[in-house]
Amino acid sequence: MVVVSHFLKWIYTARVSERAAAANALARAYVNSELPFEDRCAAEAALTLLLDDASSKVRLAMAEALSMSPLAPLQIISALASDQPEVAGVVLARSPLLTDADLINRVAASQKATQKLIADRPFVSMALSAAIAEIGEAEACAVLLGNCGADIASLSFRRMAERHGHLPMVREALISDIRLPADCRHMLLIKLGETLKTSPLVMALMGAARADRVMRDACVKASVTLIEGTRQEEHAALIEHLRLRGDLTASFLIRTIAHGKVDFFGSTLVALGQQSEPRVRALLAGGHDVALQALFRSAGLAAATHPVILRALKIWREVANGKRVAGVQEVSWLMLKELGGQSAEGDLAALVKSIHLDALRENARGHALAIAAA
Repeated sequence: MVVVSHFLKWIYTARVSERAAAANALARAYVNSELPFEDRCAAEAALTLLLDDASSKVRLAMAEALSMSPLAPLQIISALASDQPEVAGVVLARSPLLTDADLINRVAASQKATQKLIADRPFVSMALSAAIAEIGEAEACAVLLGNCGADIASLSFRRMAERHGHLPMVREALISDIRLPADCRHMLLIKLGETLKTSPLVMALMGAARADRVMRDACVKASVTLIEGTRQEEHAALIEHLRLRGDLTASFLIRTIAHGKVDFFGSTLVALGQQSEPRVRALLAGGHDVALQALFRSAGLAAATHPVILRALKIWREVANGKRVAGVQEVSWLMLKELGGQSAEGDLAALVKSIHLDALRENARGHALAIAAA
């Protein structure tokens, strides 16, 4: 009590550097020492008085001493969190006394520098992550994604992809996060395609119509590749995302089965045909043609597509059972033969030809790279 009394008289004549050092020492004593009750109350009163100090250096010294302690006075922490940015930032980034409600309010009312500090806290709850995803600046979202202590819901990933997915810093942070749902990865893929096709360089080289066609084809091919890294429990969300976008077409499904994505094809049949998953899996693994065609019809696949799908499915069955070695090149060639070979005409034949030619080019490229590396 006597020490604090002298301290309160002394601060009015002390220099800023002396007041800052004393404020830091008093704050550390408050949180680190076992003070008697009366001394503790006196120290708390002195710290409260220091909130009115004219120099931010004094308040910053207090903030640095109190910011990480759960024993700090709540009213002082709350006041420091509302101080000017250099002082408030220390508390907002560290204090365990600030609740989610406090931090969410700060996110809504603050500029991006403060939002970034909050997004980089040692632990960020799912609710706070959702607030940053919904109203945070792009920089804050990028920091949140790089924070291994942040608990982020699937919906928050989607909101960040929707709001900021066109920006490279957020897009790269999202893509590198292993927690990112597959439908969000597809959304970012489409955003990247849209950004590229409207770039001045691409427009100058190709023109609008060709750029649109090339990017659309590239996105479809990339979508098939995306399926390979998608866990089966995420298939339903990705399928619904593709369906809502209008991308879940017969041509896309033919491309997936040609590339051997049988599990994803099965998940699509479950979703579109309103069939039970065990029944669909059993039919794909060993069902007869008549039962499979009925399954395809229930999913809305035109009868003209059934023969090529059946041909591909039978080959992939043999591969899965160890009876055959085959890849996309051979499967697509046999699918094309089902339609009449290279002379076949029509949209379906053109699609299968393009799949086969892509496979030929990819295999040739791989062969050349292997020769060069030898």
